[in-house]
Amino acid sequence: MRSLADDAARLFEGARSVAVLTGSGMSQESGVPTFRDAQTGLWARYDPAELATPEAFERHPARVFGWYLWRWKVARAAKPHSGYYALAELGQAVPRFVIITQNVDGLHRRAGSEEVVELHGSLERFRCAAAGHPYDAELLEGLAADSQGEVEPPRCHRCSSPIRPGVVWFGEPLPAEALDRAWRAAQECDLFLVVGTSGLVYPAAELPWVALRQGARLIDINPSPTPFSPRADLWWNDTAGAALPELARAVAAISSKR
Repeated sequence: MRSLADDAARLFEGARSVAVLTGSGMSQESGVPTFRDAQTGLWARYDPAELATPEAFERHPARVFGWYLWRWKVARAAKPHSGYYALAELGQAVPRFVIITQNVDGLHRRAGSEEVVELHGSLERFRCAAAGHPYDAELLEGLAADSQGEVEPPRCHRCSSPIRPGVVWFGEPLPAEALDRAWRAAQECDLFLVVGTSGLVYPAAELPWVALRQGARLIDINPSPTPFSPRADLWWNDTAGAALPELARAVAAISSKR
């Protein structure tokens, strides 16, 4: 009896270019809270949207920086789950394999995936607010928050402007280079995987539709239906941590028989 893993692996057969879109459901399995669920302890008082704008940083730099420093430490302590390593393994099975992620935790790279497009930036990178000069995140290790969780942002060594996280805030455009790479990957792929994302946040949610319009096959791996599920060649109703290792094993089994 064929399994969902077998069916998904057969969709992989013959693929020359694969694109993968991952969202918060992927990182949540590694213990990284979603953006909306990240309000715990001292931070439960705030709407996260109030801490994720350039204006908020200008008004309350210590508050905003303290929240992002806390998020950075949470992401840094997290370990990639088996689904991340399965994607890195699948990336070796086809000539081109591009992961497009809405997550900012850096877990895909830490698991060994090679071509990762971070649409919303990364908590692994910090920069100055004025000129974008890079700032070594390792220097943040010794910073301590006050009783309210606030931390005065350090200053840029080159221009003295305050340091901010290297993520995309509300009201800021997505990085043009990342968006262009994501669009090209969707346009050129034979197979598109949607993993752990609701498909409601644009422009990332447009990418699977771009791939479908170009004739690509689509696998949707999510515990609950998404807008893509009815159009998918296969909807695999499971989590990334459970489904992706099964898929990697099934793809490897097919390859070994060739």
